[in-house]
Amino acid sequence: MSTITKISDELWDNISDLLPYEKPRYTIGRPIIPFRKVLDGILYVLRTGCQWKMLPKEYGSGSTCHRRFQQWVKLDIFKRIWIRLLKEYDNKKRNQMDLAAIT
Repeated sequence: MSTITKISDELWDNISDLLPYEKPRYTIGRPIIPFRKVLDGILYVLRTGCQWKMLPKEYGSGSTCHRRFQQWVKLDIFKRIWIRLLKEYDNKKRNQMDLAAIT
């Protein structure tokens, strides 16, 4: 299995409802960085160990990604994502074991 470099569509569809509401698109202030892009940036930093300020520009501002990371940690977003993915994994394993028992 290869290293995850970006959140897949399937994974995003599974976890996006756990994230807080995004700021409306045409609001005054700094340009909006979509949460999916932010999550990809957070994943990049956690996977590579690079500094937030060295985050490649394709993920948006390193300070924005770091700020979102801190907010989401306080809101237990990553814990909720982990729990949901563990439940999905358990369901898949249970289904595989049921299928193996049938054959």
